Order: sequence, then C-alpha cells, then structure tokens
Amino acid sequence: MFTKILVANRGEIACRVIRTARAMGVRTVAVYSDADAQALHVRQADEAVRLGPAPVADSYLRGDLIIQAALDTGAEAIHPGYGFLSENPDFVEAVVAAGLVFIGPSADAIRAMGLKDAAKALMVQSGVPVVPGYHGANQDPAFLAGEADAIGYPVLIKAVAGGGGKGMRLVARAVDFGENLASAQAEARTAFGNPAVLIEKYIQSPRHIEVQVFGDGVDAVHLFERDCSLQRRHQKVIEEAPAPGMTEALRKAMGDAAVKAAKAIGYAGAGTVEFIVDGAGALRPDGFWFMEMNTRLQVEHPVTEAITGVDLVAWQLRVAAGEALPVKQADLEIKGHAFEARLYAEDVPAGFLPATGVLDHLAFPAGVRIDSGVVAGDEISPWYDPMIAKITVHGPDRATALRSLQAALDATEVAGTVTNIGFLRRLSRDGGFVAAQVDTGLIAREAKLLCAAVQPGVKELAIAAVTAAAVPQGGMAGFTLWQPLVRDIVLGHGDKTVTARLSFQSANGCTVMIGDAAVALTRQGATWGLPAIVHRGHVTVFGPETLTFNIIDPLDRQGSVVAGDTVLAPMPGLVRDVAVVTGQSVGAGDRLAVLEAMKMEHVLRAPRAGVVSRVAVSAGDQVTAGFEMIALEALA
Repeated sequence: MFTKILVANRGEIACRVIRTARAMGVRTVAVYSDADAQALHVRQADEAVRLGPAPVADSYLRGDLIIQAALDTGAEAIHPGYGFLSENPDFVEAVVAAGLVFIGPSADAIRAMGLKDAAKALMVQSGVPVVPGYHGANQDPAFLAGEADAIGYPVLIKAVAGGGGKGMRLVARAVDFGENLASAQAEARTAFGNPAVLIEKYIQSPRHIEVQVFGDGVDAVHLFERDCSLQRRHQKVIEEAPAPGMTEALRKAMGDAAVKAAKAIGYAGAGTVEFIVDGAGALRPDGFWFMEMNTRLQVEHPVTEAITGVDLVAWQLRVAAGEALPVKQADLEIKGHAFEARLYAEDVPAGFLPATGVLDHLAFPAGVRIDSGVVAGDEISPWYDPMIAKITVHGPDRATALRSLQAALDATEVAGTVTNIGFLRRLSRDGGFVAAQVDTGLIAREAKLLCAAVQPGVKELAIAAVTAAAVPQGGMAGFTLWQPLVRDIVLGHGDKTVTARLSFQSANGCTVMIGDAAVALTRQGATWGLPAIVHRGHVTVFGPETLTFNIIDPLDRQGSVVAGDTVLAPMPGLVRDVAVVTGQSVGAGDRLAVLEAMKMEHVLRAPRAGVVSRVAVSAGDQVTAGFEMIALEALA
C-alpha cells in the first residue's frame, strides 16, 4: 500500500478521498489555487501545494505542476477525483512517465471510452446494445442533417467528447436542426476543445440508469445500478440505488453488459457504464442501450457504497497498489435503498443559474451522510462548480429511505447564498417521484411547480421581523414604562418592501402587524416558531421554504432602479462573445452576448427592440452577477 498520495482535485471529492486515505493510514497531499488557499480540502490534508491563480487552466488543469508537486512531496501516486484531469489520457501517461502511479484506469482504457462515437463502435463489436444513430467522423452539416432525417425525429445532438449535458441539444423538427447543430458544436468546442458531434435517436420516455463497475485490469465486477433519471439541464439532481422497477432479468442483462464493456478495455479501477432505458411501461431486458462509459469515480458513488457496504475509494487505492479485486461477483449483494441529493448554490427560478456567496450558516442533520468541501464561513466562488454538499440517506426499503431523505432536506439549513434546497424538498415529494414513476423529463414537465419563485407568507414575514429585532431572551426586555414596546421593522424580499409593526407583550410574546394581518408569536427557546438567523444585514427563516430578507434601515434607504433596457450579467462568468457594437440596431430577442459559467454557454438577448447605446464588456472579460453589460435606448 502507498504511504502518501496526492489528490489532484478540490472540494467535496478531495475531502472524500482524504477521509478514506487517512482511515487506511495513507498520508495525503492537497493541491490548491489561490481561490482555494483556505479551502476545506487544504485544511484536511497532511500537506498542501499551491498550483497557481484561480482559473482552472492556470491551476487544476496544470498537469505538469501537479506531477511536480507529487514528486517534490514524495507522493507515490496521484488520485484524480472526478472532473479536471481525471479522464485525460495524456495526463495519465505523464504521471506514469514520471515514475508515479495513477489511481485509475490506463490511458488506453480512457482513450477507448473517451470519445462517444469510438466507444459506441467498440460496444457494437463487444455485443453491447447501442442507441440507433450516426457515430461517424463526417461532420458536414448537410450530411448530419440527412442522417437525422434517416434516424427520424426527435433526435439528440451530442458532443463526442461531452459530458454533463454540455454540447447536447434535443431537436424535435428538421427545420431546427441547423441552428441547434451550430450551438452544440460551439459549446462542445468551448468545453472540450472538440466540436465533433454524433446524432442519436431520442427515446421518448427515457430513464438514465447506470451500472457501477470495478476492475483490476484482468477481471471486473459490477456493483449494481443507480437510477439517475432526475435531471435538470441534462445534469443529475437526485440519484437512487437500486433503480425502482428493476427486474432481476434486466439487472443481470445490464450488469453483464457493463462488465463486458469494462473487460473489453482491460479496465482497472472504478468506472460507470451509463445506459438509456425505455421507461414506457415495465422495464425489459431488450429495452436498454449503451450511452457512454465514465472512466472515473462518479459524483453519485455514495448511493452505491450505501447499498453494498463497499468503500470504492479504498478499492481504488488497493487495486492501484497492485492488489487483485477483493471480491467476486457472487459476493456482492444489495442491502436496502439509498438516495443522494445534490445541494447547489444556484438560482432555481432563474433557470438553475449558478450562484456565489459566503456561507454565513450551514447546518446538516445528524444520522445522514454528508459529502462536502465547505463549512460555514467558506465562500462559493465563481470559479468552480457551485456544489455545497451531497446528502445521502439509506433505509431498508425505498419508502423508508425516501422519508429519511425528505426529513434530511427539511432539516438542512443554508444562509448566505441562494440554493436549490426548496426545489429539492418539493422534488422529493413530487407525486411521480414518490410513486417511482420517473424519467429524464419529469423535472421539465413539473417545472412550473418545482421551480417557481416562492413568496413569503405573513407568518414567515412576522418571524423574520421579530428575529431581525433581536430582542434578548429573559427578564423584562422589550418593556418601556409598563407599556408594550412598539417597533417597526422594514424588510426587503425580491423587489418588494414590507413594513412590519411589532408589539411586544413580553420578552417571549409579540404581535406582528403586516398590513391588515395580525400574527401572534410566542418565543419557544431560541426561535419564534421557525428557526431563523440574522447575518450580515439579512435575516433567513428556515421553514418549508428557506426565505432570506434584507433588513432595511428606514432612515438610510436609497432607490436603486435598474432600467429594463439594461442587460445585466445573470451570474458570474466569462464573456465568451459580444455580438453587437455601440450604435447597432437590434430587435427583441436578438443575440447580444454569450456568457460562459461552469463551462455552460448562456446567450443574452435583447429585451426589446432598440439601439445599443453602450457596450461595457469585451470577449474575455470576467464579470460578476448583476454587472451592467449592455445598454439599449429607444429607436429614433
């Protein structure tokens, strides 16, 4: 076994690898960018080495610096985590050439599965079923359009080097194919440096079910399946294992196919074989098709660990150190059911746009597994994925595990940035999901209910106001001249301002008037009916919905109006392209600029017809959320 390894990643996966390494008596080396100098993974490792500035191209993607850090610190092996360099065969070869061990598959195995078109061809040769489509090298738009016509609409355009929904477009009509092809290729070029795409038949009621495999380069086993059908923007939100509705016949067929795929490339380490499954009706052995293989550990691996009792990172270290697979297929069995929910800093009503902010408060319930790379006081920066934590629960059956998930989400508290916690709570109670009637379109179909902006009720406003008043507990606090103290608190929420009038009958009793509504509150311990905290000029109430209000000083209010004809950056990001110049006339909906955030492209369009009066950005600029990028004036 190794005595010291370097973890070439950050955030929750770096912390997760460090945790297992420490339990095995293996010392760890962290690497970090300037933005992560005080990050949790840096604090948890035995040693840490600075790579460079915040941009990943100058830090976490600098394989040469990572290898040198391993050599300088005496590390014997490098664990890549996931993302960044985890599926880069050139990096693997460089690691091996430096006399180090790469904790993962070989460069040849990564190359074999790295391009979707080549991987599908290999699977066909190996007898693994694949979705009908065109996976060839011809990228001529007219040719691809003809292939789409031959396959039959709807079709999916997918980047051959893609993942995470980047470079993917669903096209329902032939007339829309050209525009979507150009968009997918542009996004693929930005995210992967490779604009090539493939065309696939779109399965109408698809389920995304993947199989965890593990190999030692000679033999391989599968650790059963995960259902990852709950997705937004082609990215997973809640995963579960095993897949609901799975039959033993289909489990064996998918497991055998996944192991066959792993053995075909001499796979060593943890990997995931992803399948698209026909979810229209009962699952059947002839209704699944290979999509791709991820040659790394997956974000959602905790649910597999929960139902098998296996530590996949420990297996990774043992196999990389030269040991054989620790078990045979017959030794593995499913125990109970598990769910994982991904908690992100993101603005759900705005289209799941990534958010930033300081985590003024972060608390999770006891008794559940939390994988996180941050703690209270840390910052969610614009430079990296905005994941806050993965919340994993386990139970003897699906219904019990689901109740545990709902309870865990209800008890999770985050303040300081907007998050998707309310969305996760609603999704965990969605009728279709509860009934295990899932497919990849569920969130889109239910978006109006799941993603709606929630307005506070008078109870939440009242609790926010009395919490903002910060009346001390005990004694005669709140009294003056034997009369109840009356106090006004002004709160802001969204674009609305509300004045709450507080009348304290005692230190633990208050009536709050909000317009014509009167709310009577009684303090119970440290709360006024719901947990709430004051933080940096805000008050956050943790109820069925997490609601944050600005605390406004009525003597120091200033109007701040953003004109409707000013285009703001909806999130922190990199300006990839500016399509207009000052003086140019534009129509409503015209493309003005492209903003890249989290490797996804977001097109900013004109809110109305007008003339561009000011362009405040150029391609290559980094902007913050709310930055005034482009201004319009009325047409003459």
